[in-house]
Amino acid sequence: MKTKHFLIFVISLCSLVGSAQELALAKFEGKFGYLTKSGDWQIPATLDVAKNFSEDLAAARKGKLWGFINRKGEWVIEPGFDKVKAFNSGIAVVLKNKEWFYINTKGEKVLTNVDSDKIYDFKDGFAIVRKEDKVGFINTKGETTVAPKFSKAFNFINGYAKVREGEKWGLIDPSGNYFVKTTYDGVSNVYHNTIVATQGLRHGLIINGEFKEVSGAQKIWDFSINAEYTYAKKNDKIGFINKNGEWVIEPAYDKVRAFNNGLAPVFKDGKWGYINISGETVIPFKFRDAEIFSADGLAPVKTKKLWGFVNTKGELVIEEKYEITAGGFSIFKKNAQKGFVNGLARVKQKKSWCYLNTKGEILKNLWFENLELFN
Repeated sequence: MKTKHFLIFVISLCSLVGSAQELALAKFEGKFGYLTKSGDWQIPATLDVAKNFSEDLAAARKGKLWGFINRKGEWVIEPGFDKVKAFNSGIAVVLKNKEWFYINTKGEKVLTNVDSDKIYDFKDGFAIVRKEDKVGFINTKGETTVAPKFSKAFNFINGYAKVREGEKWGLIDPSGNYFVKTTYDGVSNVYHNTIVATQGLRHGLIINGEFKEVSGAQKIWDFSINAEYTYAKKNDKIGFINKNGEWVIEPAYDKVRAFNNGLAPVFKDGKWGYINISGETVIPFKFRDAEIFSADGLAPVKTKKLWGFVNTKGELVIEEKYEITAGGFSIFKKNAQKGFVNGLARVKQKKSWCYLNTKGEILKNLWFENLELFN
């Protein structure tokens, strides 16, 4: 029942966050502000330092101290902290006077009785707690939901958390019940109801609670991007399997990326091309590098140093003259997505950033010193 309540909480939270206008953090003439998807300034670039929005609050700095603003640019929590982390589940971790502690969205100190040797960020309603060399979880009320008993744990993703007991890995729900017992040498998070697992030298999937070995697999990647297919290595080559653990494209490639929009980038003989799920070459092997297709039907490719975009026919529709690094200056840069997201792509040219639409037009013809994804 608690798992059901947790999922309702996550869905409600996502609906709340999704209803707010998405904004992109931008640096312009040495100052930070936030753009709308039309390219207009929602919050003018007047801030000395700022970070991405999370749950409708963004960290910003005035002088040497940090506080939080709302999506109108108003100070909701006045600057008074030496360091801050992003809000999640209505709680943020902050540093003041050499002490790390939790605050709520009013800036009030909360959860002061949490018994933990270290303060961890919240994620989807739960935070890790540590007692000596063991970890567990608390909820947003500070209540222990999973007693510290694991040697390692990761945050909950899609309702389950990866945990380690001794040297073995498994998955638990928010109440601490085992979804997958800690008997594996490695497990993935649950993506689209599918789990990748390792037992010794055997690699496979957990299907209906049972481990199914994938014949000959040396490594299997997770199903985070595609619900039906992922890639796996056999005999030092990479191919694709389905969610039943069956090989659907025999390993023949040196590198691959995920299927999206029916095509996957694959690498062999020193070049990238694209194949369909039947393993047929749809876009010839001619690229120095290639990324997955977005929902907009465009994929970043390059034949030399800089990137352009092709459509699903392999036609170059945006000239190769940009950088598309997923890096940036935000706390979320590790999760940044390359290529188009909802009709806009963040690209770089000669040390300046802009947004492109799917026609290759620069949004409002504006360039920035730094630019982040919309959220």
